[in-house]
Amino acid sequence: MRSKARLFGHSIHQMLVVFPLGLLATSFVFDIIYVATGNPRFADISLWMIASGIIGGLLAAVFGLVDFLSIPSGTRAKRIGALHGIGNVIVVGLFAVSWLLRYEPIVPSVAALVLSGAAVALALITGWLGGELVDRLSIGVDDGAHPDAPSSLSDRPVGEHVGRGEARLLR
Repeated sequence: MRSKARLFGHSIHQMLVVFPLGLLATSFVFDIIYVATGNPRFADISLWMIASGIIGGLLAAVFGLVDFLSIPSGTRAKRIGALHGIGNVIVVGLFAVSWLLRYEPIVPSVAALVLSGAAVALALITGWLGGELVDRLSIGVDDGAHPDAPSSLSDRPVGEHVGRGEARLLR
């Protein structure tokens, strides 16, 4: 099923989701470094990575919702998509509470650290669910996609085979 929200031929959700996942997971790494060193600079970095990750997560969610709404009802993909989306809303919510608990003072409490750790663990599960949607259920993938498909920036159909100086339409 081809993604409905696209930019330059690719799913916007798939392009954006790497930023909040990276920022939020890395914020937890900086929390661990803070705990290990006691250096408050690492807690400050984590605080702002969480804020950026929350904003990025909310933006990615908008485009994920657009794609989710176009998945046929009653399918495994719809059920997996719902779990993926709801789980990621919970991830962002856990990080938001963690952020609020550490804003003043910036140094994170034990509760803030536990919430961030739980959110990272849940993000691993929701990330796997997102992979299941794309890799196993072909959500967000062009119909007819194949290893020799032409560039999404070209005007040629995805079903066209390009290789060794030839172009033909695959059936």
